[in-house]
Amino acid sequence: MVRPVKRPVVYTCGTFDLFHLGHLRMIRNAAALGETLIVAVSTDELVMEYKQLRPAVPFEERLEIVRAIRGVDLAIPQTTQDKYEAWERIGYDIWVVGDDWFGHDKYQDYHKRLTDAGVDCVFLPYTTGISSTQRRAASRSQPQLDQPAGSGGR
Repeated sequence: MVRPVKRPVVYTCGTFDLFHLGHLRMIRNAAALGETLIVAVSTDELVMEYKQLRPAVPFEERLEIVRAIRGVDLAIPQTTQDKYEAWERIGYDIWVVGDDWFGHDKYQDYHKRLTDAGVDCVFLPYTTGISSTQRRAASRSQPQLDQPAGSGGR
């Protein structure tokens, strides 16, 4: 049996690679804005397209992590960066994104088009000093610890 969707529906998306506190705060804050939260997780192919690098954590694992978070009603693949196209497909009421994207032309275009369609657009404060990109760079610059044979790095 299919449950009716409770409105308002909130939509957010991201790569969610090397999951960290900033991701968790974004999802929690997005969940608080409505009755149903849909989180789109970028596929590996999409990340390669716009970041020119492969995520450290494979798509299926990132999707499962996001699905396990309290407040997430539905986690789906994100195969395009086009937020308007996602709205046409899903029909959400509120779009949530980090305010680090606010000045980007593409995101201003999404903001205008979605607002014109009646969607509330919320730019949440970016968690400064925390990002998967920064963590990836920091881990590359750290000396590697010797691991006992057969430890699997644990």
